[in-house]
Amino acid sequence: MPLDAICLSAVVRETAAQAENTRIEKIQQPARDQVVLLLRGGRRLLLCAGATQPRLHLTEQLRDNPSQPPMFCMLLRKHLAGGRILSVVQEPLERVVTLTIQAADELGEQRQWRLILEAMPRHANLILVDHQGRITDCLRRVDFEMSQQRQVLPGLFYHLPPRQEKRSPLEITREEFLELLSALPEDTPLDGWLLDTFTALPPLMARELVCAAYGETDARLSRDRGEKLWDSLGTWRDRIAGGGFVPTLLRRAGRPADFTYCPITQYGPAMEQETFDSFGRLLDEFYEGRDQADRVRQKGQDLMKSATAARDRVRRKLAAQEKELAATRDRERLRICGELITANLYRMERGMNRLTAENYYEDGCPPMDIPLDVRLGPQENAARYFKQYAKAKTAEKILTEQLEKGREELTYLESVVQELSQAEAEQDFNDIRAELESGGYLKNRGKKQPGFQRASKPRQFVSSAGLRILVGRSNRQNDRLTAKEADRRDIWLHTQKIHGSHVILCTGGQEPDETSLYEAACLAAYYSQGREAGKVPVDYTPVRYVKKPAGARPGMVVYTTYQTMLAVPDGQLVKKLAGK
Repeated sequence: MPLDAICLSAVVRETAAQAENTRIEKIQQPARDQVVLLLRGGRRLLLCAGATQPRLHLTEQLRDNPSQPPMFCMLLRKHLAGGRILSVVQEPLERVVTLTIQAADELGEQRQWRLILEAMPRHANLILVDHQGRITDCLRRVDFEMSQQRQVLPGLFYHLPPRQEKRSPLEITREEFLELLSALPEDTPLDGWLLDTFTALPPLMARELVCAAYGETDARLSRDRGEKLWDSLGTWRDRIAGGGFVPTLLRRAGRPADFTYCPITQYGPAMEQETFDSFGRLLDEFYEGRDQADRVRQKGQDLMKSATAARDRVRRKLAAQEKELAATRDRERLRICGELITANLYRMERGMNRLTAENYYEDGCPPMDIPLDVRLGPQENAARYFKQYAKAKTAEKILTEQLEKGREELTYLESVVQELSQAEAEQDFNDIRAELESGGYLKNRGKKQPGFQRASKPRQFVSSAGLRILVGRSNRQNDRLTAKEADRRDIWLHTQKIHGSHVILCTGGQEPDETSLYEAACLAAYYSQGREAGKVPVDYTPVRYVKKPAGARPGMVVYTTYQTMLAVPDGQLVKKLAGK
């Protein structure tokens, strides 16, 4: 769900308590629509102006910072770096949050700036406003052609977005509420009426108010004319007024489905509910998977499109070759036709279109019809069949070799698609792009792309027993990790018969404990195509038994003397081991 105004007010209250009167040490823009303020004390304040998930909250997630920051990030650093956050304020019942920041200008004079987050889906924006109220710049510029009602451009005075023509659920009286209901016909869906009438009520909360009043979410206006609904609204308003916010995550089948600021009853046992000690941790948990999907869409969209197109092209080619190979397996019939024509030359004349001869290659010598080319003589027809036979025999050998190579290429490309879907950092995309360019699947762009502050390294985890676990991010990194960086006594793990990352359990030459081995297997299952499965078979063996065949594609290895265990791709365990 989008962050509604009431939930945002709870987030702002939590953020203000920790961010106000705190100095901004660094400013980063890890994504096109995300800005992170690194505050003194190690806290990180995320301002996201994404079109689908705008929000503001304190975050514990680390995000990769490009070495060449975008222009908007450089502008914020110029004016706000080293400044102090004076206040974090939300417009009443609006999804607009203003950070007032005091910072020194080039001459050392203190100036006040406003960094304004407009967190409305599809119209989200992050705007820097100077002490005169003029827009210095913004993430998304809105000119007259884009909107005739409100322009957001550098140099213009800042004005709030137009308000919705709806009533406030926190200010309406009982008499006004019942009067509005009295004008409605019976059988009016009450949740839809709440949405159309009041601001700051998302669909989830509108259904919850109706469910609390009538025991079902699709209740309609009845003879009580809304008295129960008013009581439900009153209880909700008392909770809001008293600050009774409870960060609540709703899970469906173990996956985050929604979040809110109070317990929800409408789903019953169909939804699991988990409470958090802060909205920052709640939003980190809810948006983590969505942020990764956005990164893939924004940074890896072209790569995913190219890799998928190459994979599909190989699939089509394999299907055509398998059809051709099936046709070559009928070549014995061609040889027999040639032999029978040769044996019956005395019966044939030029211009015949068919020969019926006894097939002495089968028991009982049944008659066999052999089509002929009327343009050719008897001996030429026989030669034509022998030539087709020889061609089919040669084609079988060539097609078998091509199919083997094609299947290897398909396996490789499927592994690339899987890596792209689980890529986390921009450096991961750069590594995969370089891999595809070296393989000829992408044209070399001619100029080297800027690097990053941190070199690409494998994902690192620590088991419960304190053993290091390394997980590769790309095929080429899998090769380096297994063939060069791992000790031959370490344990190598990989999912069985499905694509996934190479995982190394660093043992230091000692026998690993069962818990560490299972945790490493869980990581192998999580960073594979089996992430959504219940249990995944994982093979494991000492690194010395893993070999890379000569000429094999990146990430491809063979291994012997292995064992297999079933592991669960547990995201919570992954976070726990990463946090260690």
